[in-house]
Amino acid sequence: METFAKIITACYDKGFSDLHLTGNQPLVCRRDGEVFFQKQNVLTPQYLERLTGLLLNPRQLQQLRDCWSVDLAVTIEGKRLRLNVFSTHCGVSLAIRFLPALIPDIDSLNLHPCVKDFCRESSGLLLICGSTGSGKTTTIAALINEINHSRGGHIVTLEDPIEYLFASHKSFIEQRELGKHFHSYQQGLLDVLRQAPDVIVVGEMRSPETIQLCLDAAESGHLVIATMHAGSHEEAVHRLCSSTHAGSGEHLRLQLSSCLVGVINQQLQYMPRLKHSVPVLSILRNTKAIATLIRENKLSQLDGYLESCKDKGMFTFAAYRDDYLAQRKQFSPPPGRGAGQMSGAPAEHDSGLFNYNARGAGEGPAYALPATAAEPGPGAYAGEAADIDDYISQLEQRSA
Repeated sequence: METFAKIITACYDKGFSDLHLTGNQPLVCRRDGEVFFQKQNVLTPQYLERLTGLLLNPRQLQQLRDCWSVDLAVTIEGKRLRLNVFSTHCGVSLAIRFLPALIPDIDSLNLHPCVKDFCRESSGLLLICGSTGSGKTTTIAALINEINHSRGGHIVTLEDPIEYLFASHKSFIEQRELGKHFHSYQQGLLDVLRQAPDVIVVGEMRSPETIQLCLDAAESGHLVIATMHAGSHEEAVHRLCSSTHAGSGEHLRLQLSSCLVGVINQQLQYMPRLKHSVPVLSILRNTKAIATLIRENKLSQLDGYLESCKDKGMFTFAAYRDDYLAQRKQFSPPPGRGAGQMSGAPAEHDSGLFNYNARGAGEGPAYALPATAAEPGPGAYAGEAADIDDYISQLEQRSA
């Protein structure tokens, strides 16, 4: 684990966003969309198997065996990481995303100040949309941070996995992880409605049951912030309204038109003059005209309507680039580069009341850690331990 920790620290300190580890393949780092191959360092499949045994608990190991992939978040040397462990033709592989050390705020992410308006809403549904890796989770973390520091309330998050760890300030924050603290988003949403929340954060709306429960919660007086994979406002609304059983689309459109707060679509764009990426947003707010278009199923007009609503805090992607990003004088660097250890958030605690490592009720004993799950000795990876200093040095040279 010491070698792995050194690699994580070196990559993190140099501002890499991702690290890919695959057996008998070079280490691969990513920053601002650019890939860097570290051909002088090749990990063996056996090393990655032992490393996986150290990183995963018995429940996660069993999920990896059953599903051939597993998502988790861990903290290594004070660095918060999101991991996807999966099976490939080279054996077990790890895709690692580095998370900022400190909870980002809206200003430090270079987001338009109008995004703060959504944090003042007391109820309704706010959708954060975009492709994988577009920064949706980070934007939601900034929204939670804004609420946490601006008003009192009870915030409950349902995540897969928990990425950013929050400390309560003006708001009381409780975080729950799918597969560990609740079994499904449907069950988690049913639970949370009995926990007196003011704000509910849902990691992803995908199943019809989850979508319906989110709409019901938003309609009943809670602010629901949720993510969805959609490239446009029309696609997001269409997916919501066509997700449930046939014949219920009209009811969903009526419900959505009354409880929708807004839809934020997000992309990441690399800006050469800044030498880092910034979020590019397309923002829709629910007005009477928007609500009418949704009720009457005229969804194809949503994106076009934004072009005439700049004075109402709405943007197309093009307008956001031209009217905001191109006019902004100063930009903040990406959060977390060179920052210290994340602090303030309560430490994770596995209560003795719950068997977090169990495979499930009635499924027998939890899977035991492999006997070989120990720090690999000499020869466990190609290159030997002495080469790690050279590797870190080369990382520094490439990122200079």
